[in-house]
Amino acid sequence: MATTVSGSALRRLYLSAYNWVVFFGWAQVLCYAASALLESGHEAVYAAVERPLQFAQTAAFMEILHSILGFVRSPISTTLPQITGRLYITWGILWSFQEAQSHVLVTSLIISWSITEVIRYFFFAMKETFGFAPYWLLWLRYSTFLVFYPTGMLSEAGLILVAMPFMKTSRKYYLMMPNKWNFSIDYRHELALDTALIIPGFPYLFRYMVDKRKKVLLAAKTV
Repeated sequence: MATTVSGSALRRLYLSAYNWVVFFGWAQVLCYAASALLESGHEAVYAAVERPLQFAQTAAFMEILHSILGFVRSPISTTLPQITGRLYITWGILWSFQEAQSHVLVTSLIISWSITEVIRYFFFAMKETFGFAPYWLLWLRYSTFLVFYPTGMLSEAGLILVAMPFMKTSRKYYLMMPNKWNFSIDYRHELALDTALIIPGFPYLFRYMVDKRKKVLLAAKTV
């Protein structure tokens, strides 16, 4: 019994620290993005947020492990595609192709991601640290995605399309035949496939979040 209680306390301490750290990471992204947008325009947003964005988004990889290990209730079926998709955009598009970094879709992407994540991580940090979160924060956690999930998803798909011409000219991440493996890779084909998967995957994830929103807000009102 004592071992179970001790393990539960350690898990809660770890999740509390994790959520606070990533919350401050996304808060930094949001502040830097807003400042750059107001002072220099959308072309300067990515350069202002690159490092904190890479840290905050890459740290989300741990959530896949959290789901697998049972640390959180989020199903791996929704966690895995969302996290890997964002990591792909962060490193496979924005970091890999400088030509796409000044596009206006980067700004809509960063704003959509950062507002959503600041609220989400603040909510979970409060829950893990204090055992509760105020209703207004609960409402924001399960409502803002109605706006920012579609804008973020459309920005992701748009940036893949924006980057495609630069992939062709740069030949980055290409493996052409002949080679000793007798195998070829065309990065544009992979991106086209990812874009095609984003479109049908959006309704499933969005519906899952809408259903969860109804359940959570209804349960909160009956308490």
